[in-house]
Amino acid sequence: MRELDTGLTIRSVDTVSLGDRSYLVHDGEVAFVVDPQRDIDRLLEMLDGEGVRLTHVFETHIHNDYVTGGLALARAAGAQYLINADDKVSFDRTPVEDGELIAIGDRMRLRAIHTPGHTFTHLSYALSDVADPLAVFTGGSLLYGATGRPDLLGPEHTDTLVRRQHASAHKLAATLPDATEVYPTHGFGSFCSATQSDATESTIGQEKRANPVLTQDEERYARELLAGLSAWPAYYAHMGPANSAGPGAPDLSIPERADAAQLRRRIDAGEWVVDLRTRKAFAAGHAPGTLNFGLDGAFPTYVGWLIAWGTPVTLLGKTATEVAQAQRELVRIGIDRPAAYATGGPGNWSLGTPASFPTATFAELEQVRHHREVVVLDVRRADEFASARIEQAINLPIHELPRRIDEVPPGEVWVHCAAGYRASIAASFLDAAGRRLVAIDDQFDNAAKAGLPLVGSQR
Repeated sequence: MRELDTGLTIRSVDTVSLGDRSYLVHDGEVAFVVDPQRDIDRLLEMLDGEGVRLTHVFETHIHNDYVTGGLALARAAGAQYLINADDKVSFDRTPVEDGELIAIGDRMRLRAIHTPGHTFTHLSYALSDVADPLAVFTGGSLLYGATGRPDLLGPEHTDTLVRRQHASAHKLAATLPDATEVYPTHGFGSFCSATQSDATESTIGQEKRANPVLTQDEERYARELLAGLSAWPAYYAHMGPANSAGPGAPDLSIPERADAAQLRRRIDAGEWVVDLRTRKAFAAGHAPGTLNFGLDGAFPTYVGWLIAWGTPVTLLGKTATEVAQAQRELVRIGIDRPAAYATGGPGNWSLGTPASFPTATFAELEQVRHHREVVVLDVRRADEFASARIEQAINLPIHELPRRIDEVPPGEVWVHCAAGYRASIAASFLDAAGRRLVAIDDQFDNAAKAGLPLVGSQR
């Protein structure tokens, strides 16, 4: 929570798993929200706790990385829902245009600023307490030490958008005081951010001094940003259409419970049965054919990235609380209803003996490679692999593995990523395919320390 000197309150609602923030701002009586996530109960509870009335809900843009809760929140609270007038949507909303000033209560004023780059119709909103700007909500435009990526609308638009992103950042820097606090929606691990930063707060003045978009000329900024872009999650393709259609509030009621026999039928039918436990627990024992997407990592991002859209998903957790958490994460990316769920452990979920596979470190890989031939499978992104990799390793990025698993060479597979989370996902697919494997649960930085030969642009 941030208390401004004027008495206005800005509260952020973090969605860590997607790298996003929504904002609730109020003057003690009335409130507005910027870029709300799908699970609006968090905001409704916050409004009730603050004792304020919601009058306006703003979208900075039609989001690509999550399903918005904007329309549902506005309807639930009887608030106006404001979207750029140029955005083509299929529901009634309050259109807003560049330069428009919106009064909220007696003190708060929001000025819409057209800041294209992340999308063509992107808006930022500058907050004033009647007088000078105090804060700016920049959505996917000006981020902490970065900008939103310009390539999500397709390669035919990328060059135009990256240059507009540069111009938009300079527009904000030129028209807002240096003391203006910056509140982006993306940039905390979201793939909507072109690069990542560890900063948790900033001002226009700080960004002028440190953000490449404001310290580099247009050509250098465009060249370096585009050269650094990596793959983005496949589920993004479904978010824009969902948000333009006006998603309703999610159904977070518990799905039907499945027993071991039903789980087996679902796996045999090609459905996804997802084990939510940690990678260590999964490796030690799991129901054969289940897939490991632990809640302790970027769970919704990787489920959404790897799944064939529309595939039924069943959730397995130690407790109903874990299942409910996973269900909440999935509605944020448009996977609205799990097919079923089960709780307990692999003994409850297996018709026979649970499956398992060994885990190891890079030091153990260095030892074993002197005694027998193994396949080293690197499931990091292509840009990570190009930067530094184990000599003779095979690269199949995790988001490509499900459809390319037959390309993994025969033999014993030692699979790794940068820290272990993606390797466990990959290991679960390999295990389900009947492969003999070892999952490396270790930091990639330890590979060189263990004596493994590395090659790549940074070696």
